Amino acid sequence: MRFYLGDRPVTPARQQSLVLILAFLVLIGVVAPVEFILARRAGEPSRLADLCRRMPTRASLRRLESDLESGSRLAQAVRPWSQFLRFVALGDTGDKAVLGRDGWFFYRPAVQYLVEPYTLQADLFEAIVAFRDDLARRGIKLLVMPAPNKASVYPEKLAAHAGDQAEPVNVMTRDVLARLREVDVEVFDLFELYEQARQAPEAPAYYLAQDSHWSPEGMRLAAEAVAHHLVDLGWVQRQPSPYETESVPVQRYGDVLTMIRVPHVERLFEPQRMNCTRVVHAMTRTPYADDPNAPMLVLGDSFLRIFERDEPGSGGFVAHLACQLGFGLSSIINDGGASTLVRQQLARKPAVLEGKRVVIWEFVERDIRFGTEGWQVIPLPEQ
Repeated sequence: MRFYLGDRPVTPARQQSLVLILAFLVLIGVVAPVEFILARRAGEPSRLADLCRRMPTRASLRRLESDLESGSRLAQAVRPWSQFLRFVALGDTGDKAVLGRDGWFFYRPAVQYLVEPYTLQADLFEAIVAFRDDLARRGIKLLVMPAPNKASVYPEKLAAHAGDQAEPVNVMTRDVLARLREVDVEVFDLFELYEQARQAPEAPAYYLAQDSHWSPEGMRLAAEAVAHHLVDLGWVQRQPSPYETESVPVQRYGDVLTMIRVPHVERLFEPQRMNCTRVVHAMTRTPYADDPNAPMLVLGDSFLRIFERDEPGSGGFVAHLACQLGFGLSSIINDGGASTLVRQQLARKPAVLEGKRVVIWEFVERDIRFGTEGWQVIPLPEQ
């Protein structure tokens, strides 16, 4: 069916725009009287009536807009459905999520890191080198391990053409890794690990479709590879492992999907089912727990928290690395705070470093630009 405006046909895109404009005007005409009636029935003063009693100003109009957005009963009732319709009609996922292909969701700041121009700041290198040198003065070695954004490993799930590029999608990150190696910072390259692993026939998904984090398979691959790397460097020696693993099925919605904060959208998708593995003590069958006297400390963010401190518990990177090496580890984990906050926590409790020979520092790739509190130099207290 074709629609006409005057004697001119209306294109489908124009039709969609007109529908949205009409819906907006209807909402304007409906919200005010309904809000007024609901306030009167509840015996409360109407914000709209207050506006009519005095000359409106720019400040009062802005205040009214904010009050209606946060307190309007009608707005609170309509907003979830409005957001649901925007998702269905326009693919609008809000300000924290990006809808990719095949039901994959991406964390918007991680996508912004990859696609928006950005000038790399020197404070990142200063913070990492200063931390490396502080640890070296204590006889402790540092291994830096950036965790890839999901789109760096699966760019084709974000956009069809992204996987066809001749150069990596994360050129800046590659530059960071190269420059760290130039100043003799030991770096473990998870990007290369996943790139090679994906070439295997029937390779599993190393990241979760609805989540910003690695999958159980991706996490276990990382833990196994890092253990091999530490042994090859001669920094640690494997020991007969007192740990075993047990399979634990888990199902849940991913963090990016829930960030949309619209239950109606969540119901369009099934929770992801995954086969996790919990690390347990072989003799007692008790779940893995950190050892404060361990020779190794692991610092990081939610990539270390997932599966470790949430379902199934004791099944994340730290537990699996301990299982691979054969001895317990210590860890400091701060969701979203691996650039600076974990080092601040360590500086407040330097006794954690007693007896340590190795520190592994994981931070998610997007923190190169968006790290909480930036990249501050945090000196460790003198011994």
